[in-house]
Amino acid sequence: METVGNRIRKLREEKGLTIDQLSERTGISKGFLSDTENSNRNMSSQNILKIANELNASLDYLLRGGEVASPKPEPLTVPSELTQAAREMNLSFTQTEALLAAHRSVVARRSNEERRTPTVEDWKEMYETLKKFLV
Repeated sequence: METVGNRIRKLREEKGLTIDQLSERTGISKGFLSDTENSNRNMSSQNILKIANELNASLDYLLRGGEVASPKPEPLTVPSELTQAAREMNLSFTQTEALLAAHRSVVARRSNEERRTPTVEDWKEMYETLKKFLV
C-alpha cells in the first residue's frame, strides 16, 4: 500500500530534488523527511502542507493518493450596491473583491436575523473602516 512517505519520495524524485534540498526549502529536518519517506514516522498536517507547497502537489494526493479534479471556480457575483460604491471610490477589482470577501466573512459569523442587504453607503463605510487591512 502506498503511503504519504512513498508519495513524497516519488514527487521529490520526479522534481529532481534531494532530501537535503527539500529539507532546506521546507525547514523540515533531513532525518525526519527520511523517516517519513520510509514510513517510520508520521508527519503533522503543517509539515505536509509545507511539502505540498514545495512540491506543487495537492494535499489530497499526498494524503490519499487520488488525483482530484480541480474544483471549478464559482463566478463572482458583486452586488450592485458594491459595484456602485466601488465606482464612486475608484476601487480596483482586487480591492472590491477583498471588500466583498471581508463582508462575507463578517456575515457568516452573524445570525440570519441580522442580515440585510448593505447600501452603497454601508459599503463605503466598511471600506473606510477596513482599507488598511485589505489588499
